[in-house]
Amino acid sequence: MPNDAPSTELDRLLAIMAALRTPGTGCPWDLEQTFDSIAPYTLEEAYEVADAIARRDFPALRDELGDLLLQVVYHARMAEEAGHFTFAEVARGIADKMVRRHPNVFADQAVPNAAAQSQAWESAKAAERTRAGETGVLAGVATALPALTRAEKLTRRAARVGFDWPDAEAVLDKLDEELGELRAELPAADPDRLQDELGDMLFVMANLARKLGIDPEAALRQANRKFVRRFGAIEARLAAEGRRPDQASLAEMEAHWQVAKAAERSR
Repeated sequence: MPNDAPSTELDRLLAIMAALRTPGTGCPWDLEQTFDSIAPYTLEEAYEVADAIARRDFPALRDELGDLLLQVVYHARMAEEAGHFTFAEVARGIADKMVRRHPNVFADQAVPNAAAQSQAWESAKAAERTRAGETGVLAGVATALPALTRAEKLTRRAARVGFDWPDAEAVLDKLDEELGELRAELPAADPDRLQDELGDMLFVMANLARKLGIDPEAALRQANRKFVRRFGAIEARLAAEGRRPDQASLAEMEAHWQVAKAAERSR
């Protein structure tokens, strides 16, 4: 029976990574990697974790969490080799942070509800940013976040100091305004102006999602899955007729799309 002790398996994983990165006997590919070359894989693995959760595929989630853990181990190993920090320091740092940010659990400070805990968490984070020399309401919102997520976080920060629309209706009015500005740019077709106006629209959409209590990235991922599912239905219906999508008219594909849409809504 395998040993399921987390510390034992984690020590084994750390040893494997050390072996992979050992000059002379390690893996040539692993030895060539840097923080910059591994970072895209780290982001990809995080998205694959989110995908497994969305699909409620728990065997896949187990595997994807392992892949994500490997990314942490990988970066920590490279940092240790360079003399920056160790994996133990990473683990200790996050453990200390969790204790520090949960005085309601690890100290004698009562918190009445989840909303109050969230506010206390944000206050603790703000204090930590100040101690680290990060100033300004928007300080510390990572630039590497997906753009929609970053937009939502930036506006959430601004809203805390009163820079916000009063409600979702006001955001929709702003969206109408931005749509009009985008339409006005269509005749000139200036790529820079079109990108600027489209960016403004997406930024307002992120605000709207925040006002509605919806994660904009999750909403877009759901829309992507829906598009893939319905377009697959178009392909299946055309294949039953002995045709491919490029052999059908837009009107025919739209008709099949509407059938797929109606079938989903009737379930």
